[in-house]
Amino acid sequence: MRTMMKSKIHRARVTQVDLDYEGSITIDRALMEASDILPFERVEVLNVNNGARFSTYAIEGEANSGIIGINGAAARLVAKGDIVLILSYCQVPDDEAISMTPSIVRVDSQNRIVEPLPVVPLRGWQREGVGVKEEEKILSTKYEMLNNIKTQNPNDVNGLNLEI
Repeated sequence: MRTMMKSKIHRARVTQVDLDYEGSITIDRALMEASDILPFERVEVLNVNNGARFSTYAIEGEANSGIIGINGAAARLVAKGDIVLILSYCQVPDDEAISMTPSIVRVDSQNRIVEPLPVVPLRGWQREGVGVKEEEKILSTKYEMLNNIKTQNPNDVNGLNLEI
C-alpha cells in the first residue's frame, strides 16, 4: 500500500482565523466537493507565506462563500490573507498508485474555482492505455465543462465532479 495525494485545493486564501474554536479547517462546501474532501476527513495544510505545515480535519463551510477558516491551535500558524495549499491523501495498492491522478482545484483570490490544474503523469508513469495527449484532452474537457457551469450560474459549482 502507498499513501498518495488524492486531491489539492491550490493557493487558497485564508479568510478567517479563530483561535477559540475547538479545531479544524472550515472549507467552502463547493471547494470540498470539487476536490473530493469529505467533512471530518483528515487534511494537511501548507502555509505558503511562512512554511508552516499542519494536519487537521475539514468541516463544511457555506457553499460558494469562499471561506477558508483556520480554527483552534492551528490558528497560531496562519494569518488572515495567507495563501495555503490544502491536501488530502488516500492509501491505494501499489498497482493502482501508478495510474492514480489526483483532483487539483485552482482558486482565485476570493477562493472561487478558476480552473482545474493540469496534472500530467511523469514519463513512463502514465495510466495504462492513456498517454499524455489523452490526459490533456480529459483535463481540457473538464475545464470546458467547468466554464460552461460558471457561464450558466457562476455562483453554483455544486455537483461538479472533477475526478478523472
